[in-house]
Amino acid sequence: MMTVELRYYTDPACERSWGAEPQLRRLLWEFGDRISPRWVMAGLARTLEPVDHAANLARWLEAAAATGMPCDPRLWLSNPISSTYPACQAVVAAREQGPEAGYRYLRGLREGLFCERLKLDHIDSLVARAGVAGLDRGRFEIDLRSNASIEAFGADLEEVRATEPPLPLPTAVLIGTDEEPHEVRGAQPYDAYRAAALAAGATPLEQRRPEPLEAIERFGRCATAELAELSGRPGPVLEAELWALARDWRLKPVPVLTGILWELP
Repeated sequence: MMTVELRYYTDPACERSWGAEPQLRRLLWEFGDRISPRWVMAGLARTLEPVDHAANLARWLEAAAATGMPCDPRLWLSNPISSTYPACQAVVAAREQGPEAGYRYLRGLREGLFCERLKLDHIDSLVARAGVAGLDRGRFEIDLRSNASIEAFGADLEEVRATEPPLPLPTAVLIGTDEEPHEVRGAQPYDAYRAAALAAGATPLEQRRPEPLEAIERFGRCATAELAELSGRPGPVLEAELWALARDWRLKPVPVLTGILWELP
């Protein structure tokens, strides 16, 4: 079967990318290994000053309201990051261990920032997240400290900045054997991602939607909005099922300020 390249332009601290995780995970579920992802880091902010914090807090709350993804923007009040560049470089180092490892690490940074209020802008905190993501921590730290990761992140920045018009985050570009790019720019419903994948020549691996437990076993922690997108269940039906699973100790709810993440106990 033909494999289609997915170039996903994002930043660990991009609230719109966090809001698009339901669509991204459904794409990864439906097409599986028929899509080969590469996580391209866009470098959202070289520096973040105190004057930026209130605006970032407001943007995070707006994204949470629009997408249903859980968020705790009090990071900007108590533990603000000073730049997104260190986290971007860390994702570049993590993807050296493969696209799955790169995604697990990227996702772990997103959860750390948006849900756990972690100050993920210095090397010790970024190395600590490698173990959480199941990476080879020793190899990751060597890669993170190397000049190669600096150069690779620089190449990502050049790729993003060379694009006209400028890319909104997130942007997904799917490329098949004809090398024709099929783009999904900014916040889009899942049908736009699926259409781009099909146009690039990818064929679905999974025809069915996963059960909530099955999705969590595949991806790890999932938000309610992600499980709704993946399973196709109506919100009230899904929430009743999730709380029933929690009552039976088959799922553990992890409260976040504006929502819940679900994980295996």
